[in-house]
Amino acid sequence: MTALYGVLGWPVAHSLSPAMFRAAFDARGLDAVYARFEVAPERLDEAVRGLRVLGIAGVNVTAPCKERITAWLDALEPAAARLGACNVVTREGDRLVGGNTDVEGLRTSLAEHGIDLRSRAAVVVGAGGVARAAVAALLADGAGRVTVVARRIERAAALVEDLARRGITGPVDVAALGDDRHDAMRDASLLVQATSATVEGSGDAEAFVRALGLDALRSDAIVVETVYRPRRTSVLVAAASRGLRTIDGLGMLLHQAAATFARWTGRPAPLEAMRAALERACERPPSPVHPGV
Repeated sequence: MTALYGVLGWPVAHSLSPAMFRAAFDARGLDAVYARFEVAPERLDEAVRGLRVLGIAGVNVTAPCKERITAWLDALEPAAARLGACNVVTREGDRLVGGNTDVEGLRTSLAEHGIDLRSRAAVVVGAGGVARAAVAALLADGAGRVTVVARRIERAAALVEDLARRGITGPVDVAALGDDRHDAMRDASLLVQATSATVEGSGDAEAFVRALGLDALRSDAIVVETVYRPRRTSVLVAAASRGLRTIDGLGMLLHQAAATFARWTGRPAPLEAMRAALERACERPPSPVHPGV
């Protein structure tokens, strides 16, 4: 029987995961397909019931559902339970089990680019599931200080407090996307953009860039994007115009997907076939984003 996998979130029209996973299944000769499941957050409980009824073998979970979906699953793997966010669901018999490969994906991507995080001062922009993974990844690899920046400082503080309750601690500060941001950025040698503000069609990305205040960053800072569509986001373009080193979001996407593929199939991921599929997919125009977003 053909195994059915997919990506679940809101929106998902921009997702490159279908192209990447189809290439992976073909490379390993697996009878499997991969689809997009666009689900409004308020209907997430219904969607999870649908996964059960339809016998879907696994899904990737994207914004804004990574934290919310944990309440509707039968169990969480240690990484997902510790982080409080899930980016992959796997069917194990009659159970749906949540996991997290985002931390692994970001760590592997940064290592692939030769970035040593030890003692670096870093800024993570965002307060959702990807930001959680970014903070955990940076602390795990020895960042000297991490500052979480969000539009509302109380959201950044809530994220840091929740991670601390889960045992993810370290030298972490918080700041608002506004007057406090420059103090955080002046000493930073790494910035991770971990919001959906730069996703193609998501809103006024230029206004978001202006609010970031990238001019405050050191001249040797590295700017890392977690959004991959467009590949050159407004944040990366602005950073490059300052002569800063930039890293796009494809690496994190690729490496979290490789870990997911191994979890789902029990086989090593065909990394180069997946990378090539991503590169080809990036050259094609995106599907229209859901009009309600």
